[in-house]
Amino acid sequence: MAKGKQGTRSIKERDAATTQKIFDLVSRIARNSLAGKEPKLDIPTRTKSNTIWNKKRGILEMGDGVAERPLFDLKTAKQFMQTMLHSSTIKDLIEAQKTSSLRGVFYKAKHTVAGTRENTFDTQDESDPILEDLEVALGALREELHIFAENRGSMVGNITIVDKGDEIDCRRMGSGGYALPSIVEPDVIQFKKCEAKFVLHVEKGTVWNRFNEDRFWEKHNCILTHGAGQPPRGCRRLLQRLNQELKLPIICVLDCDPWGHYIYSVIKQGSISLAFESSRLAIPEAKFLGIRAKDFRECGLDDAVKIDLTENDIKRAKEIAAYPWFAGHRGWQKEIDAMLANGFKMEVESLITKDISYVSETYVPERLKRKDWLD
Repeated sequence: MAKGKQGTRSIKERDAATTQKIFDLVSRIARNSLAGKEPKLDIPTRTKSNTIWNKKRGILEMGDGVAERPLFDLKTAKQFMQTMLHSSTIKDLIEAQKTSSLRGVFYKAKHTVAGTRENTFDTQDESDPILEDLEVALGALREELHIFAENRGSMVGNITIVDKGDEIDCRRMGSGGYALPSIVEPDVIQFKKCEAKFVLHVEKGTVWNRFNEDRFWEKHNCILTHGAGQPPRGCRRLLQRLNQELKLPIICVLDCDPWGHYIYSVIKQGSISLAFESSRLAIPEAKFLGIRAKDFRECGLDDAVKIDLTENDIKRAKEIAAYPWFAGHRGWQKEIDAMLANGFKMEVESLITKDISYVSETYVPERLKRKDWLD
């Protein structure tokens, strides 16, 4: 009971702090207006030029660059208004003690401006970046704004968790697994019992299904996760918590292509657009087990698995190789060079040409035993 009261008190304190941040933001605008100054917002820029590679910490961090968003500028007036609309919605959500999806917030703010044919928002692609702008401007996380994203990804394995008071045994989740929520902070998800020795994170649900059906997590005492491709924040945050709080190694099985390499980079160092959240998302100790450029020959794969690299693939591979955290890494330079020399990419599913369970019963167990991975 005491723990529940403590958690409730913590949430209330967090909500009060977020509400105060919104009040402070609006108050600064009001004071400028009353002083005869143009109303404007200063939004930290989420760009490559304003992203700093912290080599010591092994993560990407946001710099101190900001972009002005004045009201009386045709280029930014609409974005200024959109930012204020979303600020109002967030305040309403906190006061009502309710949450909303990204889609819901978009529709809450979407309407036609009186006396015009102009919509406040035309698409959700306009809305989501404004919410991220508010995150960095307020110094608040998305869950602190009472906003959640669509659930993506699954988990199964030797761990019991508590999700909003409900105890969930991830050993008994059947073929679908436990669906990863978008908000996985300690006041929502708690770790109760864990025997697992590591986490195996795979890129796609199709590969995850193979590992789950073969009970890989049971045979090798681990937790098995996937993020449906590029893992969403909820998945990455949960992986980081498993790593930091339970000291579980995070080992990734991703495609041998620039996009698989990028997914690993995001899991390990963070992303440019979300550099402001790297401290709670990035996992510098994450390892890349495969699949690797050498696997075509080492595993004796058939030519049919080859997917020719496109010009865009080659360009992207060279960009990734130039990332500061890869540029000085001999293993990764060798890996990317080998893929480019091959002239083709491969998906994890290509290993099925050896045997339906080759990836789960031979490939990954052997690589784990040899500790054959990139970090």
